[in-house]
Amino acid sequence: MATPGGQGVPYGGVPYGRPGAPSSGVAEGTSPHAVPYGDSAQHVAKEAHQLRPPPSGVMAQPPPTQSKPNGPTVNGSWAHLGGGYTNGPASKVSPHQQQVPSLSPAGVPSSRVNQGYQQPGSSPLVTPTASGPVNYMYPNTSQAAPPLRGGPQPPGAGFYPPASQGSSSSFARVAPQQPGQPLLGPPSTSGASFVRPTPMSVPSSLPSQSVSGSSYPVSNPTCAFPGPPTLGVQSVPGMPPPVSSNQHPATSPQAAFQGQLSASTTFRPVMGPAPPVSGPPLPPPLGTSRLPGPSPAATSPPTSSVPHPPSSQFSGPPPPVSGQSAPAPFQGPRFSGVASSGVPLPPVSLPATQSQGYGPPPGSMLGAPQLRQGFPGPPPTSAPQAQALHGRPSYPQQPGYSHSSGTNSMQPPPPPLYNTQQQQQQQQPTLEPPMGGVPGYDPELHSRMSGLSVNASFNKLWGYEACNLLQTRNILPKAPEDPPKPSLPGDNANCSPDIFRCTLTKIPETQSLLQKARLPLGVLIHPFRDVHHLPVIQSSTIVRCRSCRAYINPYVQFVERQKWKCNICFRINPLPDDFMYDPSTKKYGEPERRPEVRHATVEFIAPTEYMLRPPQPAAYLFVLDVSHGAVQTGYLSSFCKVLLEELDNIPGDSRTQVGFVTFDSSVHFYNLGEGLSQPQMLLVSDIDDVFVPSPDSLLVNIHESKALVQDLLTNLPSIHAQNGEPTSALGAAVQAAYKLVSPIGGRVSVFQTCLPNAGPGSLKPREDPNQRAAKEIMNLLPATDFYKKLALDCSGQQVAVDVFLMGAQYMDVASIACISKYSAGCISYYPGLHSTQNRSQVEKFEAELRYYITRKIGFEAVMRIRCTKGLVIHTFHGNFFVRSTDLLSLPNVNPDAGFGMQIAIEESLADCNLACFQAAVLYTSSRGERRIRVHTLCLPVTAMLQDILGSVDQEAVMGMLCKMAVDRSLSSSVVDAREAMVNACLDLIQAFKTTLSSGQAAALGLPIPHCARLVPLYVLALMKHTAFRVGISTKLDERVFAMEQMKTMPLSYLMTYIYPALYPLHMLDDQDALELDDGTLVCQPPRLQLSFENIDRHGCYALDTVDRLYLYVGRALSDRFCTNVLGVPNFAAIPEDMNELPQLETEESERVRSFLSWTQSRRPFYSPLRVIREDSKDRHLFVQHMVDDRTESALSYYEFLQHLKQQLSK
Repeated sequence: MATPGGQGVPYGGVPYGRPGAPSSGVAEGTSPHAVPYGDSAQHVAKEAHQLRPPPSGVMAQPPPTQSKPNGPTVNGSWAHLGGGYTNGPASKVSPHQQQVPSLSPAGVPSSRVNQGYQQPGSSPLVTPTASGPVNYMYPNTSQAAPPLRGGPQPPGAGFYPPASQGSSSSFARVAPQQPGQPLLGPPSTSGASFVRPTPMSVPSSLPSQSVSGSSYPVSNPTCAFPGPPTLGVQSVPGMPPPVSSNQHPATSPQAAFQGQLSASTTFRPVMGPAPPVSGPPLPPPLGTSRLPGPSPAATSPPTSSVPHPPSSQFSGPPPPVSGQSAPAPFQGPRFSGVASSGVPLPPVSLPATQSQGYGPPPGSMLGAPQLRQGFPGPPPTSAPQAQALHGRPSYPQQPGYSHSSGTNSMQPPPPPLYNTQQQQQQQQPTLEPPMGGVPGYDPELHSRMSGLSVNASFNKLWGYEACNLLQTRNILPKAPEDPPKPSLPGDNANCSPDIFRCTLTKIPETQSLLQKARLPLGVLIHPFRDVHHLPVIQSSTIVRCRSCRAYINPYVQFVERQKWKCNICFRINPLPDDFMYDPSTKKYGEPERRPEVRHATVEFIAPTEYMLRPPQPAAYLFVLDVSHGAVQTGYLSSFCKVLLEELDNIPGDSRTQVGFVTFDSSVHFYNLGEGLSQPQMLLVSDIDDVFVPSPDSLLVNIHESKALVQDLLTNLPSIHAQNGEPTSALGAAVQAAYKLVSPIGGRVSVFQTCLPNAGPGSLKPREDPNQRAAKEIMNLLPATDFYKKLALDCSGQQVAVDVFLMGAQYMDVASIACISKYSAGCISYYPGLHSTQNRSQVEKFEAELRYYITRKIGFEAVMRIRCTKGLVIHTFHGNFFVRSTDLLSLPNVNPDAGFGMQIAIEESLADCNLACFQAAVLYTSSRGERRIRVHTLCLPVTAMLQDILGSVDQEAVMGMLCKMAVDRSLSSSVVDAREAMVNACLDLIQAFKTTLSSGQAAALGLPIPHCARLVPLYVLALMKHTAFRVGISTKLDERVFAMEQMKTMPLSYLMTYIYPALYPLHMLDDQDALELDDGTLVCQPPRLQLSFENIDRHGCYALDTVDRLYLYVGRALSDRFCTNVLGVPNFAAIPEDMNELPQLETEESERVRSFLSWTQSRRPFYSPLRVIREDSKDRHLFVQHMVDDRTESALSYYEFLQHLKQQLSK
């Protein structure tokens, strides 16, 4: 029996269902209303059992006769750190038993070690039970899944397993040493032989040249570094064209990047004979592995033993990317101002400024590990080292060069592999103006390029930029940045990052390499997002792999035009004849032109074999609380008003059905059958054994009974206006709704305003108001499993339950939310809603209810995620029920539901160039069509640690971390989750420092990859968020609801929910304004960090927190702004309860209102506006979101960085 997703341990210990029942391995859509895709149920069940991923936290299992636990332990306790749905051995837990986290080993600081051995594939945010992790597939057995390959790894702090021990270098060896392969660096303990460069003779006809910004020659016989994948031969304004490559090699040298000008290269014109300079002789040109001369052993003295990256299986540059010419090797030396005899060369007037001098960055080596064949090679894999640094090969003194103790002004020391902007500026030499005229010399170009660095441009190109957190004051970008785009060959379309996104844009080759990176590997998906221009395909045959059942997509390979190779399992499948027909052109042609091969997101109209019964009509049942407290809030009037207005806009067809149930201490049904002149109310007072009195007339056709429905909605508030019953039988009402809708499935919408206190599922208050600011947060788990069991019954009958909670007092959201969590429903919370006392909540409720009623919906849905062979999903996050190892049951799917999946690398991906993920959602539309929506995401595979750290998608990483932290809070404690988040930052910085030399790490202070520079800022904001903050009074229901939001909110909204957006409205202008489709201009103000350092008393600021919009007005705001925007003469006249802006015919007013309206329209959540004056009593509502500043219980951002540095120095 599978368990619902999102929790590491089922509430109550044992998942609800028949004990020992095997999981039903079914394909998409094979709920009771859909059959497997061409597979029998027995075959799919067998496949699901065979493909069941190994249990999280278990590497190897002892024989069944042994009594020790299934995995390594620390101090006798299980070291299982995971989150969400996990497959693992079973352990029975009493319904109210809480798990106890394992203790840290004695003598080890608890801030860094609170786990045991972390296993590959495990999620480190769930604390195990005493008897081991729970097996959700077989809850009453001790059977465990096959172990992962490999051995256990040493324990580490935080979220991720530690790097493999015994490795002397942070670089991964990607291939065994090839015979005769030259390497650069000192001898290795592995026995690999290294070949040193050979001194060369310089032809006397070579012109004198030099390049500023390099302290040693960039030409190296053992370096083969191709150019960027998209750059070609460029002509530089004011510079002569490059010399043709067919000239004599002595007079027309070619750079490694043929004809390519780097934006970070500086030139110095040649005026005459170059003076003698000190330094080693130059190595042979790039691309020539052997030149005549003495052997390297005879000319190069041994260097100091410094670890260098191991070599790759490649001995030269990789093949060029399609459309790019391969770099030609040099046939002569470069940059030398002295002939081989030691006599200076005569002055030469350059006939053309040659595209030369662009060799590989310092520190690159022949055969450096490459991504894969078909991708351009990476930049250097080790820190470049000048001659003065140990580890750099020394070359014999060349005749004509004189020794000098000073640094060569023409060639300063090379910049490190990871550059900060400050270091780049410090390392650039000051170039003097030219002493004489040089044909083609452009002073403006010379000045513009003098501040650039070749090495810096390579670092930026390959994602190897570093950021010193301690020296970067305002780290938040002023404008939104686009998500990182994976580097893929060709022009194949990848899935939109708003739909499908991975935490890394390059997949590690092995699990051990992923452990070294200390980063979470997972995907975030928004599968039912509204998509513009969605290709809809109607075909008699849906082409799928015969082995793994994956759908054909843009990343398959066609073999002989009659077959195609699956990119998931690599099986070769036959191609149907009708696939050669292009429906867009109505002609037969190439299969590459088919829409499913040209688009990464497509939707198929499923044929009849994808269902067991005809699609059922859309059914909507509304369950309303009409107890005394509910009537007093006034929500019932708002609900009836909105539904009356949107009755014709409910999604569906002519068969759409609707029904109503109300409850207090009893359950009320409403007969809306044909032939009645007015609705009839049927009351059932036996709430302990509730039944449906008249099933045929309680759920009626909305079109045939429209008059009765309108009559009921008009009179419903007055019918219960005088209700004085204080009790609420929520459990009995939901049971009745389930019995009413279960024959056809559908959606149940529950509206609750108080704590259920009668009948089945009744609850008692558990919150202690005096402990709201305590460090230890209690009662985060549900008090009963009643709602979870009921949710599983609903899921089995294709019924989803959505809950709207509107209480001013404690309602036990942790318990009630289970009814939605396990039935794929959604949860909405409006604390303190009241028609007169809290109008802003009423506005929010009405706006979101209107959207909820009319939004797109899918019924009887299932979703399956497929991965490339070698990858396995081990943890799920979101609202759903896991029916088999990779199949999620979704009775309803809506456009606002997000999901997360954590991934482990079970087998090496060394034979793969690309790793692919495919998500397929089979659902029934509101109009009765069975459809399949398919999303495909493809990412390159790498064997280099630097590539992984340079491919971090920081927003996706934070989206996954917050989901893992929620699971850790539920399975252990909020304090443990906070410590794990801090340790995640420490692990990321520590892993990055292993790629730097000791000097570079010390110079950078607190280094972090540039692509992950916002992770510490977001982690601090997450620790101060309502879900995880401690020391501040926080209501338990608000904390639990915030956690539920983080589990299900799509990433595009989640990042603003974690770190709100702050904009200065007094600085709006039309510069860089965004033009909408209707021609409206929307100003785009810069985004500010959340600190009062950025707040000016003369300004007005908008704060967007997703669920609220605050307008903060400074005390010294100009009277003109107050008049033109706020409609008042001055600051003192601004009302305390101002909740909307007047529509004034002024330019400033139109700009502000357009920007706020545009911000609101970008998401489905309604954000009521609240104007807060600087001297207002409600100023704390704005101040609490300034997460960069220090509070009584939390550090500021800069203090947090100092804390990280102190922890790393221990």
